Amino acid sequence: MMKPVFAILYAGYRVFTSLRDWARRRFTRPGLAILGALMVAATLAIDTESTVAYQALPVLLCLLLVAVAFSWFFRARFSAIRLLPRVATAGRPFGYRVLVKNLTPKAQSGLTLLEEVADLRPAFRDWQAVQLAEAKQARSFRFSQCRRTSPFKLATAKEAAVPSVGPNQEAEVRVEVTPLRRGILRFRGTTLARPDPLGLYRAFVKVPLPQTVIILPKRYLLPPIALPGTMRYQQGGVALASNVGQSEEFVALRDYRRGDPLRHIHWRSWAKAGKPIVKEFEDEFFVRHALVLDTFTDQPHSEVFEEAVSVAASFACTIPTQESLLDLLFVGPQAYCFTAGRGLAHADQMLEILASVRACQDKPFGALEHLVLGHVGVVSGCICVLLAWDEERRRLVEKLRMLGVPVLVLVVTEAGRGETLEPGPMRDEPDRLRALEAGQIEAGLARLGGRDSKSR
Repeated sequence: MMKPVFAILYAGYRVFTSLRDWARRRFTRPGLAILGALMVAATLAIDTESTVAYQALPVLLCLLLVAVAFSWFFRARFSAIRLLPRVATAGRPFGYRVLVKNLTPKAQSGLTLLEEVADLRPAFRDWQAVQLAEAKQARSFRFSQCRRTSPFKLATAKEAAVPSVGPNQEAEVRVEVTPLRRGILRFRGTTLARPDPLGLYRAFVKVPLPQTVIILPKRYLLPPIALPGTMRYQQGGVALASNVGQSEEFVALRDYRRGDPLRHIHWRSWAKAGKPIVKEFEDEFFVRHALVLDTFTDQPHSEVFEEAVSVAASFACTIPTQESLLDLLFVGPQAYCFTAGRGLAHADQMLEILASVRACQDKPFGALEHLVLGHVGVVSGCICVLLAWDEERRRLVEKLRMLGVPVLVLVVTEAGRGETLEPGPMRDEPDRLRALEAGQIEAGLARLGGRDSKSR
């Protein structure tokens, strides 16, 4: 019964946002003021006794028609090259250059460059999920204090003035974009706009220029903390730390023993000694942590989920200073495990993975429990970034502790909740269970540098 209603509202949403975005790009600020005045005058003209409305209506309409007519005389041609960075960070503006070339024999001036970002309006299912989540918050009188923009808008790009470009000449334009959320920011092209002589309406020349930028998750500064767990033996030693598979580094040669891999045979020594000789590798002990990211939520575009990803990204950035391995574990369309540190993938690669993480809504939480419990045999400790502290998540932490795995549990909560967590399986180590309130994540993480930094 509700689906047809939402379908109608969604169609209206798409029509309204299309008209709004078109008007914002096509009309200058004075033009938008004239357009608004025209709409008001048209509304007041319903009253036949309002002579002022009747007088203003044709004047305003004539101004806009003249402005639109002038746009038909803008027939320039351009080419453009956009010099984008490969990655950017959510919440941090980044600048880049666009090289605009005038392909006509006439100088062009008074131009403005507008970036064309791919359509970011959500699919019906995502839009409906957000509306239902906001309606649920309204019924419980809980409104997010963190969301100030659309959960689907990835970035805002400032308009950039283009210097005068001579015939067949090139000009450099500096553009600034502010990423709002993590993900893949896709550009369809760039637009050169020129206002009419009245300065109300802009004529466009569009230059197709598809490109992408990876928007990394926002990160927070972590205090010096000792992550849970100690060094333990890793099968493969240096090989695991530097390659996926066995390493060619060895510490000694010895006689072949039954069961030694053939790839360890040292052929030159065999030729000299007349018997099989193998390379012996050094066993190595080092710290390896599991970073467990909870992706199970019925609000996939909520600030709580985005903050949880940012917390995970903040820990991923500590790899170069922790001298350890970090295994990122989460569940999306399938179960994933990515390892970084000590010669394997770098923190930047893990951040790119986190930039694309999406909420999991079609699998039970048990899928994450199965993934984590199947991996704990090789890790020294576990950092759990959770979206709730319910029975299922407590059970996972309890099983980890029963297996002797040190755990640091961080539960991201909604803004303004001020939630106090029941320790449950963490009752004997309450300092390793922390609630992080959305909007105050950095302050919450700073408190980890207290007692946690003194204990291991």
